[in-house]
Amino acid sequence: MSNTPQRYTITAALPYTNGPIHIGHLAGVYVPADIYARYLRMQGNDVAFVCGSDEHGVPITIKAKKEGVTPQDIVDKYDGIIRKSFEDFGVSFDNYSRTSAKVHHDTASAFFKKMYEDGKFIEETTQQLYDEKAGQFLADRFVTGTCPKCGNEEAYGDQCESCGTSLNATDLINPKSAITGEIPTLKETRHWFLPLDQYQEWLDEWIVKGHAHDWKSNVHGQVKSWLNDGLRARAVTRDLDWGIPVPVEGGDGKVLYVWFDAPIGYISSTKEWAEREGKDWEPYWKDEDTKLIHFIGKDNIVFHCIIFPVMLKAHGEYILPENVPANEFLNLEGKKLSTSKNWAVWLHEYLEEFPNQQDVLRYVLTANAPEAKDNDFTWKDFQARNNNELVAIFGNFINRVVVLTNKYYSRIVPKPNDYSEVDEQTIAELKAYPAVIASSIEKYRFREAQGELMNLARLGNKYLADEEPWKLIKTDEERVKTIMYVALQIASSLATLSEPFLPFSSAKLQKMLNFTDAESKLSGEEYSQWDKIATRDSLLPAGHQIGKAELLFSKIEDSQMQEQLDKLEATKTANAAENNKVEPQKETATFEDFTKMDLRVGTIIEAHKMPKTKKLMVIKVDTGLDNRTVVSGIAEHYKAEEIIGKKVTVLANLAPRKLRGVESEGMILMTENSAGKLVFVNPDEDGVEPGTTIN
Repeated sequence: MSNTPQRYTITAALPYTNGPIHIGHLAGVYVPADIYARYLRMQGNDVAFVCGSDEHGVPITIKAKKEGVTPQDIVDKYDGIIRKSFEDFGVSFDNYSRTSAKVHHDTASAFFKKMYEDGKFIEETTQQLYDEKAGQFLADRFVTGTCPKCGNEEAYGDQCESCGTSLNATDLINPKSAITGEIPTLKETRHWFLPLDQYQEWLDEWIVKGHAHDWKSNVHGQVKSWLNDGLRARAVTRDLDWGIPVPVEGGDGKVLYVWFDAPIGYISSTKEWAEREGKDWEPYWKDEDTKLIHFIGKDNIVFHCIIFPVMLKAHGEYILPENVPANEFLNLEGKKLSTSKNWAVWLHEYLEEFPNQQDVLRYVLTANAPEAKDNDFTWKDFQARNNNELVAIFGNFINRVVVLTNKYYSRIVPKPNDYSEVDEQTIAELKAYPAVIASSIEKYRFREAQGELMNLARLGNKYLADEEPWKLIKTDEERVKTIMYVALQIASSLATLSEPFLPFSSAKLQKMLNFTDAESKLSGEEYSQWDKIATRDSLLPAGHQIGKAELLFSKIEDSQMQEQLDKLEATKTANAAENNKVEPQKETATFEDFTKMDLRVGTIIEAHKMPKTKKLMVIKVDTGLDNRTVVSGIAEHYKAEEIIGKKVTVLANLAPRKLRGVESEGMILMTENSAGKLVFVNPDEDGVEPGTTIN
C-alpha cells in the first residue's frame, strides 16, 4: 500500500444480536473506531466505516429455544435495539447492515463457492459430538466442559474465555450438551475445513515479522503465541439449520460456520453502502491503495489476525488489513462485565437515564480506554471526570470566553492589536495541537489524543487566568480586545478538534460560535477542517458575530450516581438469589455407581498458583494413602498460604489428567456459595484424620 492511501475501509466488530450493547463493547471497539473515522473524514479522506448485526450462530438459537420464539424473532428484536442505540449515541457508521440480509447471504455464498472451486478447503468425515436426546449434532457453542489448558470448567467448544485458547469441542474434558445437559456421544459427519496450518509460514512472515513494530504489542503477542502453538485445520461448516446454507453439493442440512460468515459481513455491508450511494464497492476491498483497519476487542484477535486474513489470502482477490488495533477488556466496579448476570451498563438504558449526555460517556470511556491492559469503569470516576474535567476545564473556558465576548463586544469578535510575546507563544502552541492530536490518533492512541485535546482547553484557561481581561477592561480596553480575540481562536479550535471525541458538544459549540457564518466569510481557502487551525491566520475573523452563551456540560449530582450504584446492588442481590437456588436432583445413581468412588479426607500440605494462569492452583494433599498433586481451579478465590493445613474432601480414584503439563491425581470437592465464591466441602472436624473414607 502507498504511504498516502486513496481511501480507508474501517470495520467495527459485528455486535452479536442476542443482547444489547454495553460499555465494554463501546470502550473496546465502537468509540475508538468512531473517533478514527470522524478524524479521517475531517482530513478530507474517502472513508467507508462499516458494521452490522451478526445474526447467525448457536447462542441465538439457544436464546430462541429458551424464550420459545424463532431465531429470526431474536435477531429482529436486538438488531432494532442495537441499531437505535448506535444512532442515538452518534456512532457515525456509513453503513450498518445485518448478516440475515440477502446481500450478505449472496456474498458469503459466493465467497465460499470460489474457495471451494479453487480447492482451498479440505473435505473430511470426522467424529463430532452428538446429543442423542436432542437428536442433533452439537455445534461448538452447544458444548461446555473443562478446558484442557487452564482447567476452566465452563469453557465452550470453540474457545475458552478464561485463557483465550482456541479449542475444538472434542478437546474438552467432561463435555456436556448445553441443550439437554446430557453427555454427548461421537457420531460421524462430513465437513469442509480451512487448512490454517498451510498458511502458518505466510502468517509468520506477514504478521510476526512484517508487523512487529506497527501493531499493538497485545495483538502481536497473541498472534505470535497462537503461531508458536501451531495451527490446525478448522471446520468452516456446521450441522445446523440456522445460518447460510452450504452452497455446494453435499451441503444439505449444513450451514456456514458463523466465524466464517461473520467477517464477510464487512464486505456485504460495504456492498450495501456502495449500492445506495452509487459507488463501486470493489476498490474499498480490492485496491492496494486502500487502507483496511479492523477495530475489535481482544476476544476477536484470532479471527481478525489469523482466520479472516487466511480467508482473504486464499480467496485471492482481497487486500489484507493494514492494522488491527484491538483493545483489552473493560471491567465494571472492579468486576468482569457479564451479560448473562446483567453486570453491565447498557447503552440504551444510559441514553434514557442520561439524556443529551452521550459525550460524557464517550469522554470517560476514552479516558479509561483499555488500550494496553484491562481497565475499570466506576460511577465515581464517571462523575469526577465530568465535573472536574469536562465542566471545570473545557466548559469553564468556553463559558468565560462567550460570556465576556457577549458582555464587552455585544457578541462581535473584536479586532486585535499587536500581539505580546505571550500572545505569540499561545498562538504558536495552539497551531501545534492539530498535528500532536493527529499523531496520537494515527497511532491508535485515542486516550492520549483526547488528553491533548483537554490540554488545549487547559491552555485557554491558563491564558485567561494569567491575562485577567476582567481586570484589564477597566484600564486597558485595547489590550483586552487582543486577549479576547486570541481566546476566541482557542475556543474555535476546540470546536473543531473536539469533533471526533465529543461530536454533540462540538456541534453545540460550533453553533454557539456561529461557525457556519464564519466559514462563509473565509471561503475560497482549500484546507481540510482539521488542518485549517494550523494554516489559517484566524478561524473566527474580527467582526464575526457569535451566539449567546450556553452551558456546554452540566454537573452530575451525587444522587444520580447513587441511583446507578443502587441498580448494580440490586443486580448483585438478584444474582445471589439466583446462585442460591437449589440445583435439581441429577438422574438416579445406583449403589454400585456410588461405591466406585473413593472419597477420602485429605490435608493440604503445599500449594502454589500455577504460573501464567488465572484460576489454577497446584496443591499437594496428604490423603493418608500418599502425598499427591491435585490441580484445582480455585486461585481466584483463595491465596495459596491460606489453604495450607486445611482438611478437604478428595475423590482419590479419579483417572489422572494433565493440566498445563502438571498431572492432577484426583479432585478436591468444592461448591459455590450464594456470592459466587468457591468453598470447600468441609470435613474440618476434630478427630477426622487424613485417609478417612467417606461413606
